[in-house]
Amino acid sequence: MAMDVVDYEIKGAEMQFVEVELDPGEAAIGEAGSMMFMDAAIAMDTVFGDGRQNAGGGLFGKLLSAGKRLVTGESLFTTVYTNGGNTKQRVAFAAPYPGKILPMNLAQLGGTLICQKDAFLCAARGVTLGIALQQKLSTGFFGGEGFIMQRLDGDGLAFVHAGGTVVKRELQAGQTLLVDTGCVVAYTPDVSFEIQFVGKIKTALFGGEGLFFAKMTGPGTIWLQSLPFSRLASRVFAAAPQRGGSREEGSMLPGFAGAGILGGILGGSGGDDE
Repeated sequence: MAMDVVDYEIKGAEMQFVEVELDPGEAAIGEAGSMMFMDAAIAMDTVFGDGRQNAGGGLFGKLLSAGKRLVTGESLFTTVYTNGGNTKQRVAFAAPYPGKILPMNLAQLGGTLICQKDAFLCAARGVTLGIALQQKLSTGFFGGEGFIMQRLDGDGLAFVHAGGTVVKRELQAGQTLLVDTGCVVAYTPDVSFEIQFVGKIKTALFGGEGLFFAKMTGPGTIWLQSLPFSRLASRVFAAAPQRGGSREEGSMLPGFAGAGILGGILGGSGGDDE
């Protein structure tokens, strides 16, 4: 299937969005819920899988395509945005949390990119989405976030999202980098990906970095993120009240169940004696 060649513009600093410009007849695919705004002449169509019009095997092929997305934790459906007008139209896709949007030209990357299962944001029509299962059993049992990943194939533009600050590293042949599994955004398929135990049991139990690292060996290109969504979510959960109600910030009695009430009384909001 021929790829649509689209123009784009990434806007914003920490909460970015990408505007994709579509010529008449061109289309883009996006994750469900990622669309920010679009021009009036663009038509939306929700489809199974990754939006390929000629999925092999008819209905079975479409179900297989959708099933691959389900395995990676994504929705069964993808939305296709097609320019049905006579002039250029724009559609914008927003990042789901603070970070950076990375444009990936698959033609320049050898036609394939492996990325975290929640990294894909949108792409030009013709890019296919699949799954990349790590082949080694150790990775399968212990890999966590790095076990089931998305596979993007084609020769068009795809946009992936990373949390926090992004660093791109070029690994030479035989060069190895140890990375937290959640910090891996994407890598080219020629990079060797393995899971390695941290080594010392004391470090594993009390070091706070988990039991395993991703061992990435070149040659190839890798993209890393400083703030994985799982890390952000765990910090938010740890700071949230665990028993309902609200947590009074700055309270001198954080462990006392009535601290919030006491704080309200001391603040002048708990009585009727005005």
